[in-house]
This record gives sequence, structure tokens and C-alpha cells, in this order.
Amino acid sequence: MPNGGAAPDGTRRRYWRAGLLRGRIELRHLLRNPKELSGHLTNVVVALLIAGYVSDDVPGTDSPMAHLVIAGFAAYLLFQIGLINLPQMLVTEREEGVLLRLRATPGGIPAYLVAKCLLVVVTAVGTLALLLVIAALLVDGPLPHGPGGWLTLLWVMTLGLLAVVPLGAAIGAVLPNPREALALIMLPTMGLLVTSGAVFPITSLPVVVQQVASVFPLKWMAQGLRSALLPDSARVAEAAGSWELPMVALVLTAWAVLGFLLAIPLLRRAARRESGSRLTARHRKAAQSGAMPA
Repeated sequence: MPNGGAAPDGTRRRYWRAGLLRGRIELRHLLRNPKELSGHLTNVVVALLIAGYVSDDVPGTDSPMAHLVIAGFAAYLLFQIGLINLPQMLVTEREEGVLLRLRATPGGIPAYLVAKCLLVVVTAVGTLALLLVIAALLVDGPLPHGPGGWLTLLWVMTLGLLAVVPLGAAIGAVLPNPREALALIMLPTMGLLVTSGAVFPITSLPVVVQQVASVFPLKWMAQGLRSALLPDSARVAEAAGSWELPMVALVLTAWAVLGFLLAIPLLRRAARRESGSRLTARHRKAAQSGAMPA
């Protein structure tokens, strides 16, 4: 690009086409890889087992607790794909030298990011749809009521992904290696699952825990999805006694902005720091530790 200016329109279109092509290839790889698919399906099975086990109603309402569990796990699936799966993918591919090879390819980094966004969005939407459809068939799970419910489901899902995917990319850019990535991010995300009211009413938690959980996006993703999937009468079980949809939109938008502000410079920094010598040193260290063949 001359003078370091913005890419011409034709160049940007080539980036998008290359990214979409790469994304389709990665999606086919995912669908043909039983090991990768099983991770997403396991979460759906766990959600269905818990929903099938609980039989009480949400306190103060006539809504089944199973419906709250399904809505909460729907939010957690989106959250997990953005903040656990995506960082692991980025760190693993960085260790394998993908980022280094992309640096030498014109438009490689933009196309790579487009491909990852396509992969994450399709995976998230497909997993969420699978959960809701199977839950509706097997455990009388909840579905949106009318066009308003479907519209709420759509915008909460969209804002939720925008809130967590850039943040996941930023985390993936700074994590040290795939062996430590899961340990560093799994415990905090599981803690948020328990404290965000995703699997049981948040009002059953201490007030200080509710306040801490309200800082993070999972609490608001779960609350927004409950508003789409549960009857309006269930809002009395919320901490504020209402769905607080404007606050849901505000918090998720704030996290989306923060994620983009962090992800872009961190990914550029990670790409600039990649070199053949660094990649060789990491491989040597991994071989010495027994994490990969010498």
C-alpha cells in the first residue's frame, strides 16, 4: 500500500474473498473432525442432562427451572466459543507458525481474521440452534415467543458475540502457549458460569457476587437470552425485577468496543514479534519438555 495509507477498495475485497474462502475451508475441516465437533456437542449434552434433571420452577414464577438452565447454557456456549475456543485456536496456530507464514502473504492477517470470525459465528449459531431445537424436542425447552422474542434473541446473540470474540482474540494474542492457555482461561470462565446466574437464579447469590458478575458480559448475555426465551412473567426473578434490556445492550456494546480496542493492537504486536528464530526456539523448548516430538 503506498505511503502506508488505507487499502484500496479492490484490495479490501480481495482480503474479504480470501478470508471467506479460508473460513469455508476451516468450517469443512471442523465438520469432518469428530474430535473438534465432540467438544461443542458435549456442552449441548451437559446442558440437556442438567435441564432434564431439574424439576422445580424458578422461585416466584411458574417458569420451569429447566428453561432458565437452557437459556443460561445458550449464553455460556456463545461465551465459551469466544473466550475459550478462539484463544486456544489462535495460540495453537501461532505455535505452529501460521502467523509467521501469514506475515509473508499479502493481506494474510486481514484474511485470517475474517476466516476466524466466520468460523466462530457459524459455530456459535449452529451450536445455539442445536441446543434450542433438541431441548424443545426432548425436554420441552424454551423457544422465543413471537417476532419480538426472535428479534431479541438475534440482537443479544449478535452483541454477545461482538463482546466476546474480539476479547478472545486479544487474549489469544498474549497467552504464552497452548499448554498453559486452557489452564489460564478455563477457571475464570467456569467461575463466571457459576456466578453469573446462568444455571440458577442470580438472586440466590450474595449481593457482592451479583455486583461482581454484573461487570462481565456473561451475566448480561444470559439475562438477554432469558428475556427472549422465557415468558415475561419470569422477569420478577431477576435482580432488578425486569429484563433491563437497555443495560444489556449498553454493557455488551461497551465490552465489544473494549475488545476491539485491545484486539487490533495486540494481534498486530503478536504478528510483528513472530520470527523464524522465535518459532524454532519455541519448538525446541516444547520438544525438550516432551510436549511435541523432537
